[in-house]
Amino acid sequence: MGVRGLQGFVGSSCPHICTVVNFKDLAEQHRSRHPGGTPTIVVDAMCCLRYWYTPDSWICGGQWREYFSALREFVKTFTAVGIKLIFFFDGMVEQNKRDEWVKRRLKNNREIARIFHYIKSNKEQPGRNMFFIPSGLAVFTRFALKTLGQETRCSLQEADYEVASYGLQNDCLGILGEDTDYLIYDTCPYFSISELCLDSLDTVMLCREKLCQSLGLGLSDLPLLACLLGNDVIPEGMFESFRYKCLSSYTSVRENFDKKGNIILAVADHIAKVRRLHQGEKKLEEILPLGTNKALFYKGVASYLLPGQRSPWFFQKPEGVITLDKPVVSMISGPESHWEVPMCTDPESKQEVPMCTDPESGRDVPVCTDPESGRDVPMYTDPESRQDVPVCTDPESGQDVPVCTDPESGQDVPVCTDPESGRDVPVCTDPESGRDVPVCTDPESGRDVPVCTDPASGRDVPMCTDPESGQDVPMCTDPESGRDVPVCTDPESGQEISLSSDPEFKQEVPMCMRSESKQKLPVGTNPEFNPEAPMFTNPEIKQEDTINTGPEMKQQVTMVSDPEILQVARAHHVQAESYLVYNILSSGEVECSNSLEDELDQALPSQAFVYRPVRQRVYSLLLGGGGGDTSACPTVKEWFVYSGNPLRHPDLVRPLQMNIPGGTPSLKLLWLSQEPGVQARRLDTLLACFDLSSSREELQAVGSPFEALCCLLIYLFVQVDTLCLEDLHAFIAQALCLQGKPTVQLVDLELDHVDPRAVQLGSLLVRGLTTLVLVNSACGFPWKTADFMPWNLFDGKLFHQKYLQSEKGCTVEVLVEQNRSRLTKFQALKSAVCRACVKENRPISSRRHWRPHHSGRWGRQESSSHRTSSGHSRSGQGQHWRDQGPGKRSGVCLTPALDIGCVFT
Repeated sequence: MGVRGLQGFVGSSCPHICTVVNFKDLAEQHRSRHPGGTPTIVVDAMCCLRYWYTPDSWICGGQWREYFSALREFVKTFTAVGIKLIFFFDGMVEQNKRDEWVKRRLKNNREIARIFHYIKSNKEQPGRNMFFIPSGLAVFTRFALKTLGQETRCSLQEADYEVASYGLQNDCLGILGEDTDYLIYDTCPYFSISELCLDSLDTVMLCREKLCQSLGLGLSDLPLLACLLGNDVIPEGMFESFRYKCLSSYTSVRENFDKKGNIILAVADHIAKVRRLHQGEKKLEEILPLGTNKALFYKGVASYLLPGQRSPWFFQKPEGVITLDKPVVSMISGPESHWEVPMCTDPESKQEVPMCTDPESGRDVPVCTDPESGRDVPMYTDPESRQDVPVCTDPESGQDVPVCTDPESGQDVPVCTDPESGRDVPVCTDPESGRDVPVCTDPESGRDVPVCTDPASGRDVPMCTDPESGQDVPMCTDPESGRDVPVCTDPESGQEISLSSDPEFKQEVPMCMRSESKQKLPVGTNPEFNPEAPMFTNPEIKQEDTINTGPEMKQQVTMVSDPEILQVARAHHVQAESYLVYNILSSGEVECSNSLEDELDQALPSQAFVYRPVRQRVYSLLLGGGGGDTSACPTVKEWFVYSGNPLRHPDLVRPLQMNIPGGTPSLKLLWLSQEPGVQARRLDTLLACFDLSSSREELQAVGSPFEALCCLLIYLFVQVDTLCLEDLHAFIAQALCLQGKPTVQLVDLELDHVDPRAVQLGSLLVRGLTTLVLVNSACGFPWKTADFMPWNLFDGKLFHQKYLQSEKGCTVEVLVEQNRSRLTKFQALKSAVCRACVKENRPISSRRHWRPHHSGRWGRQESSSHRTSSGHSRSGQGQHWRDQGPGKRSGVCLTPALDIGCVFT
């Protein structure tokens, strides 16, 4: 995370950059400088998760009650000294950081494999040195903080940029996190969360000004240094040879510094030398082995520039196209450089493009680089397509006209916009009239020929010059010869008719179209003329030849066309009230990090497969436009971690049709309507996402706060055929016993040993709760969010204890700790789940009733498919998890009878 090697360099080589400060003192100083203002700290929450998770146990699925208490104490401590906290969470992974995201996930896979190996060998939790945060921690931390009354935000891009930008624009006290990128951003002070002592509110401030003094650089040079060292955008190996070249020529190598420290000093020294020279940026460009990585390099540097900030490291005319995706207002040189390149943001692509000054209007206009000449040419925005197109100056009128590149000559030719089609077409100057007329390329001769617009069809047709009159006349293609032939207008009908050369007299004869047979007949021919005659019939045109645009073809189309729906989804996303909904609607791309899953246990499926059918129905709800038709729905890109997935490409997952009583409601109805009865429609939709519409009666009988838990358990036991009655007992017993236990009692709970299967079951259930967050927000919040927050329903150690007791064959009375009230509730919940599963032809049996040869896989007989009450395979409503393995990734999942709905790349 952050800049490669910088954290170690600061800690070991430049300790004076780190200063111990006290937040209470800083807050008082801030109030004295800003009377009436509230000292505010912007918290990068993703950096703080490890610090906040203080419970000793982390392997069993999470100690959520303890965690919630730790968050409450954290907030209370800052509130007591008058400091306001604003928490930012990552809302999505930027494309230029996807490779780094994948790299970390694959590393996490190896860490998880070592954790399970340790558990199997030692039957206990590994030490803190192997700590892995519980599944769903980031998602549920948002809701915990909101429950505690804190302002919580979810980013629309990488959170560190929004954190730095908010801190700068709102004159905040500082940023609290653990990311060396905050040493690079020119923003408010940066404080370390790992060094925070909550009792005293002492921590370490990392001073970027002192860092600059140590390196002999200015603040505006730090983004360049970060990219040359490597960060989340620029791979570390991209400039490895350059760094060693700097080190070999560095004359001030310090023996007390390690190799990485000297490399940082050498690169900084090189930057400082170049900066002292006029136009030094060009020399740096010539030295750097950018090649095809130039755009990525400029993007990396610009990613640190906050709104209104500028960089001296963008030379006036860099080769290649600069594409930036940060909302940077402009980037120009500092006082040392005489060059400047203003930048503007393309409102469509959100990318930064360089600008130049139009000598006619004196205004700045965007430019692009001509790939042929390497020169920068100005662009203007086409009002029809809203795309930027290059322009040139018409020598006659002196006005700018758009241009395109002739693929034959490679030269730029002017274009005009066809008012009918809205497309740009090349033009040439008519020597007679001096006007520009549109042209097309004759495929036979390769020459440009003028065109005119056919008023009937609205299409462009080529023209030729009549040698008799000297006038341009339109032409059409003779389907027999493939040649263009002139046409004339029939004065009687007003229709255009082609002229065919009579071989007898070598004269052009008008032709007409027979409407019934689509045949062209000479003018004056009897309409009853032999319809079988093959005269000018175009055999290529068939009425049934229509283009079938399936879901894959529409992947480039905007995911949602209703701006009101997108605005509502965006608001819920930014306010951290939903999960993944806005990502699906805006980009059609979602991701889920690692879970504690044993890759060697083939009996338990990955959560990515278990909950995929639910997600597929959510995709149908969000992208189907109402009505439940999935044929036109685009596919969704899923970056989900599971065993055997190398994450080279996303899984392309098709939406799955939903079965909702009364049809699929629109998002406007679910999200915006206040009509009576709409809450019932929301609940119907939620249950349909889990394909549990038939279980509504059983769930309503359970009621709050266990309705959501039972919904999840029914789905799990129907979907996963290796779950047994003992597992159900453990899940229900821990939820009931949790209600009456104080946090301190949960802290003191001790386990006989740790079971690897129970570890994965705990993680599977928590991922189910995050899926409930997605479904509930997509359906308009039919259930209260608190009803499926883990601190109200699940405790890892408590579940593990109940699992071990159930495995030993303990009675239900023991599981509920001899509490009569809990026993009654236990029987009610168990009955509801079992009845609902029987409706789906999935009776839940004890593991003791399974045949011996299934014990190794925890499998049941007839596990290949599940049957509904009507006898249809549940696999028809979504692929069974056994058929979703990594072996199905290469190409299309060809199982038509199952309607899998997933295509892999």
